Amino acid sequence: MFKYILRRLIQSIPTFLGITLFSYLLLWLAPGSVVDRLFFAPNITEETRERLEAQLGINDPFHIQYLRWLVGDDWLRWDVDGDGIADNAVEFIVPLDANGDGEPEQPGENYGILRGDFGRSFIKKQPVMDVIMERLPATLELGVASLLTALVIGIPVGVISAATKGKVFDNFSRVLAVIFNAIPGFWLGLILILFFGSQLGILPLGARCGATLTGECPNLFERLEYLIMPTIVLSATNIALFSRYMRTSTLEVMNQDYIRTARSKGLSKRTVYFKHAVRNAMIPVATLLGPIITTLWGGAIVTETVFAWPGVGRVAFDAAIQQDFPVVMGIVILSSIGTILGFLLSDILYVIIDPRIRLD
Repeated sequence: MFKYILRRLIQSIPTFLGITLFSYLLLWLAPGSVVDRLFFAPNITEETRERLEAQLGINDPFHIQYLRWLVGDDWLRWDVDGDGIADNAVEFIVPLDANGDGEPEQPGENYGILRGDFGRSFIKKQPVMDVIMERLPATLELGVASLLTALVIGIPVGVISAATKGKVFDNFSRVLAVIFNAIPGFWLGLILILFFGSQLGILPLGARCGATLTGECPNLFERLEYLIMPTIVLSATNIALFSRYMRTSTLEVMNQDYIRTARSKGLSKRTVYFKHAVRNAMIPVATLLGPIITTLWGGAIVTETVFAWPGVGRVAFDAAIQQDFPVVMGIVILSSIGTILGFLLSDILYVIIDPRIRLD
């Protein structure tokens, strides 16, 4: 198992680098100027524009910007005369002039994402990692709640649907699965807000918690009502997905010899379905868990925006609108890492669910 995990991690390095290159290229090709967006001034002079672009490091060729963003440039500079100041750099690397004084900044002030530094937000003027980590707990809270809800509801519904094939429950669950797959998340969220929040007034309209004197939310159990509607919206599609996969997989498993043997022993239907059949039927669900991690992250952007949930998804949406490129790229890279680890988790779950599978 350890060798397999190590091999997969090594194989994921080219994938990760390809994601960084393609993502940075897309932002580099994006229309519009960051300077025009951040410093709205119709009569801005060309000299001022060049100085602002130098401050942001966006006036260099693509490969220079990409390498600086990826690995930084201080390791390419060295002290020639021994005065403690880096004098030279490799020809094709131009050190970032962070303050616009015409002098490259010294080593130690410009790091790349491979060193865990995503730069500073154009808008918030804070390190990108601080911006993301401040909102990450809210997103994890919503993501874990929605994933657990999807598993707890979707798997039993799929098994019961297979056990009652062709009957009322099976037909009803299949219709609901199609409906939840077809309904856009933002529309479902607005309907829930209108009905349960505005009309009935039994659930809050949005936010993670109510206003407090300290500005911090209380523990989860004191504000569960704020989590209900966002969780429903974010888990609805996955509930439908899990139920359909579990139904199909369970129907296939029920034709296996060991299931017929269990039935011949006089075991109850509940024991046959939920003890003997579910474990092997869970293998397709394990395949879904990797992509679903990315789906939850992407769906959180819509859900958090609709419900004013202060998570990473909402930060990503605001950063994209404001062209806050460092924050956008930081979230994209962390999402890609989560996707890679999610697919690795799916492979590990294969072994846990079915001991006959050997990854080594």
